[in-house]
Amino acid sequence: MPEQSAPLVAVVMGSDSDLPTMQPAVAMLERFGVAAEVRVLSAHRTPLEMVAFAQQAAGRGFKVIIAGAGGAAHLPGMVASLTTLPVIGVPVQTRALSGVDSLHSIVQMPAGIPVATVAIGNGANAGLLAAQILATSDPVLAQQVMAYRQELHDQVVAKDARLLELGSAAYLNQMA
Repeated sequence: MPEQSAPLVAVVMGSDSDLPTMQPAVAMLERFGVAAEVRVLSAHRTPLEMVAFAQQAAGRGFKVIIAGAGGAAHLPGMVASLTTLPVIGVPVQTRALSGVDSLHSIVQMPAGIPVATVAIGNGANAGLLAAQILATSDPVLAQQVMAYRQELHDQVVAKDARLLELGSAAYLNQMA
């Protein structure tokens, strides 16, 4: 599928230090040819810019927003409160509480303002979930997602066959 000219997914984060966590989301989207716009928008340090972005996102043609944040992790919920687009939250691992604080901040949304949330530090799953959401109205993308799932299946089957062939001790030695 050729990459679209206008991005369908926005990938936003509260700080550029979150980029290592969020880049796998961008890479996953690129794998499927889905264009993304990547931004730094802090709910606390640039609240007006965050509000403007979230309020204008649907009008700009975005279909899904992936929002990553650490610590207080207000960005995903604040963005979700300002748009009706699906928002996927990515808790960023923090030094203080290993990202559990981020996870709790993102998943504890009040009724009526949902944020889909992936595991701590799992930007790749956020990108995949965004692709799956888009695939509900794009048969070509849906086929690509199904092919990706088949690749995962085939990888595990191959590993299982190799494990049976080598035995667990030899397999572990091969992994090292």
